[in-house]
Amino acid sequence: MGVDIIFKIAAIGILTAIVGQILKQTGKEEIATMATLAGLILVLVMILGMIGDLFTAIKTLFSF
Repeated sequence: MGVDIIFKIAAIGILTAIVGQILKQTGKEEIATMATLAGLILVLVMILGMIGDLFTAIKTLFSF
């Protein structure tokens, strides 16, 4: 779970940026904004899952 999650987040960011720029150049700014928001939500869901795992690990660590 170390470096691979960073590469996944970076790949999502790069793909979102490319798709957003292509859509903006074709004149579809609204769809570009939606694509950017979709990428952001995807990354946030990944991070929230990791935070949930962290809290579970801390809970098991401090349980007596």
